[in-house]
Amino acid sequence: MTDRPEILHNGLLGWRWHGFLTATGDAGPPDPTLVAPRSQLCMVRQVHSAHAVIVETPFAADALPEADAMATATRGIVLGIVTADCAPVLLCDRDRHVVGAAHAGWRGALGGVLEATVDAMVALGAERGAIRAVIGPTIRQANYQVDAGFRDTMLAADRSNDSLFVEDDDLLSYDGVRRYRFDLPTYVVRRLFSAGIKAVADIGCGFGLFALYFAKLRPGVTIEGFDYNARRIDDANEAARTLGRTNARFR
Repeated sequence: MTDRPEILHNGLLGWRWHGFLTATGDAGPPDPTLVAPRSQLCMVRQVHSAHAVIVETPFAADALPEADAMATATRGIVLGIVTADCAPVLLCDRDRHVVGAAHAGWRGALGGVLEATVDAMVALGAERGAIRAVIGPTIRQANYQVDAGFRDTMLAADRSNDSLFVEDDDLLSYDGVRRYRFDLPTYVVRRLFSAGIKAVADIGCGFGLFALYFAKLRPGVTIEGFDYNARRIDDANEAARTLGRTNARFR
């Protein structure tokens, strides 16, 4: 018998029906009713791309499009993203009932998957400046070792990405190869800001490679009576910082 997964919430999104679900790798597809009763789950075949699709009805299980992000304004649909060490990102425009979900690893983020998600939401009627985003559990800099070639790729895209790396002195002597540790969550925040998002929160949880989280969000349901806490990223996240305590715990 499988224990009910723990669900992490963040008040910046402001709605009850969202969550990051803990699970093991063999748990199968997530149950959307854990997040929103009487809902239908929509997922895509994730390929580390920068492609986002607009969802009006759930895709057939044997005909999932290749994409790494979705947006919808259709009530009753839960968008599901599966991640291991990549960043799950949930987005919403609360007033216009448009939501998005993105699977943002370094490759997808570099390619523009977050910008594509925001563009898809805008196409559905969202206002870019009103969209809020929350980064779920993802690998943290302390656990994300990369080589010099990876760093060169990121610097070729934007020299300011240099600040996302620290030298990994502890492992330099292992085989004499210089290595670094990469800050994926901060990179995701930067890409969201560059896409015009003004409010971004980070769940603040890291986990190992073999942990699995399902990130899901449903549009059109307001939140009442909850007290949340969101970790402040910078001044653009002031609203999230003032929302109080979380109703979910990370183990």
